[in-house]
Order: sequence, then C-alpha cells, then structure tokens
Amino acid sequence: MNCKMSRILILVLLLYKTSIAQNKNNFKFGNISTKDFATAVYPIDSNASAVVIADIGSCTVEGNTKGWFSIINKHFKRAHILNKNGFDIANVSIYLYTDGEAGEQLDKLKAVTYNLENGKIVETKLETKSAVFEDKIDKRRKLKKFTFPNIKEGSIIEFEYTTVSDFINSPDPWEFQGEYPVLWSEYNFTVPAFFTYTFLNQGYLSFTSKSQNEGTEVYRVVVPGGASANERYEFSSKYTDYKWIIKDVPALKEENFTTTINNHIQKITAELVERRAPLSYYRYVGNWQNVSTQLLDYEYFGKSIRKDNGWLKEVVSSIISKTDTQEEKARNIFYWVRDNFTCTNYRRLYLDQSLKAILKAKTGSVAEINLLLAAMLNVADINTDPVILSTRTNGYTFTLFPMLSQFNYVICRAKAGNQYFNLDASEKQLGFGKLPLRCYNGEARIINENGKELGLESDNLTEVKNTFVMSFIDTAGAISIALQKTAGYAESFDLRNDISAHGIESVENGIKKAMGNDVKIQNFGIDSLKQYELPVFVHYDADLGIDKSSHFYINPYFGENYKTNPFKSAERKYPVEMPYLIDETFTFQMILSDGYIVEEIPKALMLSLNENNDCLFEYKISNTSDNVSLRSRLIFKRTVFAPEEYELLREFFSTVVKKQAEQIVIKKK
Repeated sequence: MNCKMSRILILVLLLYKTSIAQNKNNFKFGNISTKDFATAVYPIDSNASAVVIADIGSCTVEGNTKGWFSIINKHFKRAHILNKNGFDIANVSIYLYTDGEAGEQLDKLKAVTYNLENGKIVETKLETKSAVFEDKIDKRRKLKKFTFPNIKEGSIIEFEYTTVSDFINSPDPWEFQGEYPVLWSEYNFTVPAFFTYTFLNQGYLSFTSKSQNEGTEVYRVVVPGGASANERYEFSSKYTDYKWIIKDVPALKEENFTTTINNHIQKITAELVERRAPLSYYRYVGNWQNVSTQLLDYEYFGKSIRKDNGWLKEVVSSIISKTDTQEEKARNIFYWVRDNFTCTNYRRLYLDQSLKAILKAKTGSVAEINLLLAAMLNVADINTDPVILSTRTNGYTFTLFPMLSQFNYVICRAKAGNQYFNLDASEKQLGFGKLPLRCYNGEARIINENGKELGLESDNLTEVKNTFVMSFIDTAGAISIALQKTAGYAESFDLRNDISAHGIESVENGIKKAMGNDVKIQNFGIDSLKQYELPVFVHYDADLGIDKSSHFYINPYFGENYKTNPFKSAERKYPVEMPYLIDETFTFQMILSDGYIVEEIPKALMLSLNENNDCLFEYKISNTSDNVSLRSRLIFKRTVFAPEEYELLREFFSTVVKKQAEQIVIKKK
C-alpha cells in the first residue's frame, strides 16, 4: 500500500470514529458544570425562552412476575431556562394508564434544579414524596405531575424516571420535537426476536443517525401459582436494539387552522404486530373485518347493542308510538336521547357501565350515549352500526392496518328507509344527521361484519354564509342599516351554544361592540334557534347616529368583515388544515338622500390564490351619485394547504382583510 492510500485510509477511519463520537451522547444525570450556564442565547433559536439540552428515552421488553412481559420506559431530560417566559418547561406531567387489571407504574423519579450563585452550582432537589401530585383523569387515565423547585432565569433543570407498563401492544410514542428547541433527542427501543413491532415515523425532519444492533439476552418470566408454587421460565433469545437520533430539533408551536400539533410533531410510534417461538404464535394486528368482528363480540362495545335488549322495548315504543316511517322513528329516538342525556366525556371508545345504568343515570361518555342510541334504534328495527373515529384534536389514524389505540370517539350510522344517517347524540344543539366539526378527520370505521371505511373528510363540509345589508342616509345625515344573515352550520352551532350559555343578549352585545357601542340595535332577532337541522337566521336594524361633517366614511361590512389575518406567522413548517370549505357571499346596497353624494368608492378586485382557483375573492362595486352596490364572495375549494403554499395563502388572506377594511367616502353637497 502506497503512502497516499495509507493517508486516505487513516482519514476515513478518523472520520468514521468522529461520526460515531458525534452520535453518542455523553449526558449523565447530575453531571453539570459552571460552563453549562454560560450560554444565554442558543444559535438554534435566538428567541427561545428555554432550550432542551438533551431528551433521551429508552424502551425495553422484559419478563415480569405476572406470567407475561412488561415494557420498561426510561426517560432523561435536561433543559436550560433562559428567561421567565420559559418557566412553564419546569411543569412536568407523566400520563399513566390502567384497564382495571393491568396498569402503569412510575418508579425511580429524580428531579433537580441547578442555579449558579456566586460562581458555585447550587442544587435544589424535588421532594418526590410530597411534591408529586396525582390527578385522576378518568377510569383509565391518571396524571402524575410536579414543578421543579427554585427555578429562576438561567436555571438548568433535569429529571429522570422509569415507568413500568403492562401494555406492550402500544408503547408510548417518542416525541423528538416540542414547544422548545431540542439540541439532542435520542430514542432506543430494544425488541426481543419473539416479538415483531412496526415503527411509524411521523414528521418532516431527517434523522441525524439511525442504527440497529443485534445481541442475545436471557428472559425470565414468573407465572403466579396462587396456592401452588410459582412457575419460572427462563430462555435465551436474540434481540434488536433500534436507535434514532436527531440533533438541533426546531420548536414546533401550534398555529391557527391546525387539527392538532400531534399530527405534525416528529415522533416514532411502535405497535406490536405478532409474537413467535418460543411463544405460541399470535398475530395482534389483523384486518378491519376481523377487528370489527372482535369489537362486535366485546362485552363493552358491540355485544351490548346486539343483544335482544327487551328491557328497552317499552321505552322505545313510547317514543315512536306516533310515527309512521323509519326516518320519523329514527328522528324521534335520536331527539329523545340527545335531549335527555348529558355527555360527561368526549374521548371514549368503550362502555364503562351497562346500558341499563346509562339509561337510569341519564349521563355517560360519548361512547355510552351513542351506543345506547344504537341499541334503541336496533330495538326499533332500524339497522344501526357503531362507527369509531379519531377526532381532529386526537390526530390522524394510520390506515395501513387497524390500530385501535388511535381511535377515541363513537358515533352511529343508521339506515332509515333507503338513506343512511350519521348520528351523534352527545351534543344538545346538534341536528339529526349532523356531526360536530371534531368528527371530520379523515378515515372512520363502520363496525359491522365488513368493517368498511367511512370517509369523514373536512372537504366534505362547506360552510355557506349569506349576508345582506341595506343602508340609508337621510337628509340629516343619520345612518341606518338593516342586516339579514343566514349563518353557516358551524357558525350556527356555535351561536346556539353561546346563547344557551350566556343568553341571546350576548350576541346582540357582540354586534354592538363590532360596530361601536353608540349603535342602537332595534328589531333584533335570531330565527331557527331550536330547529337544529337548519342554519340560524340573524336579522336586525341599527341606527349609527348622525354625522354632520362634510365628509364621512362608511365601511360597508358593518362588522361582518375579517379584521385580522389568521395566518400570522411569517412561515409555517406543517400544512394548513381548515375545518371546512368556505363559500361566503356579502351583498350591500346603500341609498343616499338629497344633500349627499358618493365621492369615492374602493376599486373592484378579482383575486385568485393560484391557477387552479383553489381560493377566490371577488369584490364587485358600482355607484351612482346617490347609490352604492357591492357584492363580494370568498371561496375556499379545499381545506388542506402544503407548507410551501403558506406564503401565498397568507398574502391572499392579507389582501382580503385589507380590501374588506376599505371605506366608501360620502360627501355632503
């Protein structure tokens, strides 16, 4: 080998060793020096109020003393608080789950705050016995939470803990990204050869390093013998150690028009697919047809609604006694459940109590109320299936194979006559055949023998709003208007809930605030408030007072315009996700009496987002000396826009806001 080749080989080896060193963490709990406090601004984000120095997690599968296996999760995190706006990083929440038989336990928690005082590091340890609190969220979830003690601007905080979980099918996902930038995020998952997990990678970042190494481990399982002696099993098996590292992870904060930030945060999710020898073979992940059949046979889901349920016949008969068609029967049963039951939990997939108990208590989770509705419809011979879905704030579902852990909501799909209706009786102000916006999040699943997909896309919804304003200026300069508005269904739903909570006066006061408190509202009314299938119709007259100046200005929208651009950030790193399509029409007519003329009006405008006209804004205006006519229309033809379209979308909406703010100039003769 010549000298030149030797130098090249040495250089390659040095680069390889350097690469390994760069992708190996040197973080150890308690290993803090005065140098760690020196940085006041980090290059990754000069505006950051806090920075996560390291976030390291590991997950291993180990035999337990219950005759099976457990997941052991270890979590270490270190962060630097730069100013008081970053104090909330010192609030830590750890979610733990249980199903009544198996559960998760928190173990070996340590947390320390470090402060640099007079050149020396002062440690303040968390009193884990007295300063860790537990909140019970529901029957299956609880929360352990604590706040680091003695935090100040400049503090370094770190914790580590272990959780032991019996839920090996769906380990907690590892999130590389969060509200604050992360300098080093690392996740290890060690999987024995007799288990097969699939790993789902979500996000838009590239891994700094990915690796997998194999080894051999001895696994020990103890089977409790009850009155007899315990049985102990010990066997050797290969394992694969997976490792993912990302360095310099930018912060990801939730912005307007986002279903949930969890859809876009960089994370790894593991799901158990199958087990193999030396264990008996079993496939955990099947197809939707098999999963649906299992759910239908499950006591706390489908089995309860497919029984004879003869005890419901008397209740159902009284509800449908004066009906003729199947649709009338379905409507009456839906109305009765909706109006007589109160939802206590909007994130449930299974029953926590029997249908009889729900009927008696008149309260229940969304799953309980809608499964009771399904049972009652079936008793009335209306073919009804439950439907499971993931709400918008819960996140998207993985469509390749069934993962029930991703679903959190139940509705009904009823066939009345020749028509299908999607029903949700958990909301008091919701109409028959209508669903809350939270349900429109992509793929849902009909739980019957076929297990077919039900598409609930936000593109299936169009929010149609029509507003008409008639304005008049009399000889004294008094300005009056008459407004009529047919709201979109989503706006109508919100209005009904607002009025139910605060009274109709709250809507009238909001209108006064939008136009100016000196405005006098007359003949105010809202129609169709109790007809929940229909949009509401708002109408009122208003006197805006007298303007005696020689020139005055009128904005024709009278508070019905977009006042600010909802797309505030200069850039966006994940898609814009709107809840529905938009079709808004605004019509304005103004008549001037003798003594006034129109001096100036805004210019007409036709604006399109792109060549496909996915977003359109039309502003048509004309005038004579004593009359102004305006018609504007805003249309969004799709709900999801990629990050690279964000700047264009932001500019489009900025133009809409500016245009709707323009005024008509009136001159006194």
